[in-house]
Order: sequence, then C-alpha cells, then structure tokens
Amino acid sequence: MMRKQFFTSAMRAAAVTGVLLPIASGSAAGQGPKPRQVAGCTYLAAEFHRCALAKAKTFNPPRTPTGKPDFQGLWETPGGAYNFEGAGGPEASSVVEPADGKIPYLPWARPHSQENVARYIDPYTVCLPAGVPRQLALFRTHQITQFPGFLTIVNEAGGHVYRVVYTDGRPHLGSNFKLWMGDSRGHWEGDTLVIETTNFNGRSWFDQSGHFASDALRVIERLTMVDADTIHYAAMIEDPKVFARPWTVVFALERNKEKGFEQMEEACHESDHDGEHFLLTGFKPYLGPRFPK
Repeated sequence: MMRKQFFTSAMRAAAVTGVLLPIASGSAAGQGPKPRQVAGCTYLAAEFHRCALAKAKTFNPPRTPTGKPDFQGLWETPGGAYNFEGAGGPEASSVVEPADGKIPYLPWARPHSQENVARYIDPYTVCLPAGVPRQLALFRTHQITQFPGFLTIVNEAGGHVYRVVYTDGRPHLGSNFKLWMGDSRGHWEGDTLVIETTNFNGRSWFDQSGHFASDALRVIERLTMVDADTIHYAAMIEDPKVFARPWTVVFALERNKEKGFEQMEEACHESDHDGEHFLLTGFKPYLGPRFPK
C-alpha cells in the first residue's frame, strides 16, 4: 500500500515539474537525450504525427470479418502523457495544434489549471474515471475489443475504466445526461476509426498537470493503424467555455505482445488512501471548473 501511495504522489510531483515526458530515452555520457523510435518514426508528437500518417497511407491493416480494420488487442502508451504540454517547448509537447504546443486557454482559464495542481486533488488519483482523451494516455494496458455495432475500451489501471463506443449510427444521449467518460459514437472514415464523445460532466482532468475542461467538452478521436503493432492516435478537443479555439494532441499506442499477458485486477477504490492523505495536507476535492463571476 505504501508503495502505491508513494508511486502516485511521486508521479504527480514529477508531472508538475515536467520530469516525465513520453519522448526521451537514455543517452551516452556527453550526449543529449535521443527521442525514441516508434514504428520507424521519431516519437516527438509533431514529428510522429507527420511520419506515422504518411506510413499509414501504404499500410493495409488486418481486418475483422466485416472488413473494418482490426484494432483488437492490448495497447500501451509509451511513457504515458502525464502533462500534455510537456515542459521543454513545443518539441516536448503532445499538443500538435496549435504549433506552439500550448493549450489555447481563455485568459481566465490558464491560472485556473495552475491552481488545480496547487490546491485540488486530481480526480484520477482517487480512482474516479479518467475521462477522454486521458483514458488512452494512461500507463498500463488498454484493451480494445470489437463487436457488430460497438466496440469497448477497457483500461487495466484505475479500477478498469472503460468505454462503450457505439458504431451503429445511433444518436448521442440527450444533453441533460452528464457522464464522467462522456457518450461516445464511432464511425469509419476509410481505415480510420473516428469517435465523437460528448455529454461530459466536466469533473475530470486531462492529465496530472491540472489541465481541464467543462461539461461543454467535445472530443473527436481518430485512430489509424500505422503498422500491425502501432496506432496513430489523435484527439481534437474543443470547449468554448474554456478554450479560445480547438486543439489537438497526438501520441502512439503500441501493441503489448507479451505471450500470455492478461490485464490485472485492480481494486482501486477498495485499496486507495491517497484522498485522505491529500486532504490532511490541505488539498481539496475537485468539483469542476470555477468560472469567473
């Protein structure tokens, strides 16, 4: 238990300071860090974005019996995206649009995100659902399973956070329904799976660095296979209550090919004590955006 608490707290601290980035690997003495390679592409978000989509144009993905690309399996996000903006300029950011790598907050909202980290408990830290696109940015595995008319995405971490994505053309839920993971509808554009998610409750963060949205959030995810073991993942994010314009994050999903691997059970709520510890140090539960009056 203490190891789990230390890990959670350390990851939060590292994310705030920008220590954890999904791009760097070890290097020889006297040399700068070398970005890792994914599917033959440099894993810096903007470079991976261009390279991977170019490769995807010539790749014929495996297919389900219905003829659609087969995404089924266990996938991991290299290094995780603990701070979408990174800490070393646009080259270290998961944000590819706008080009400066910064989330285009409205003027009141950026200080709000900084206050989140300083005063509030990350909802995911206390086992609340991760939201979108954070679900697929988290460490450990994500299992995608496809069925006629829908697919599921189940996380190993966070008490098995999951989503059902309907692909049968049904409409979104009414606007009065507000959900942690939103309401997801998918369709195919060629070999790309496009998922539109709405109906959020505005109470989750995008990452451990306090980046946030409101219940007006709308996310358009695009999943494209680059090769048999790599998915190019892009999420366009818009929320007129919080952001001045839409913005897009990109990262890779890599297939877990470990023989016999199974997702572990995680009794997250039952075994978690981080919330009470944060409360003792003065942090408050996060209940959503605090709009200026």
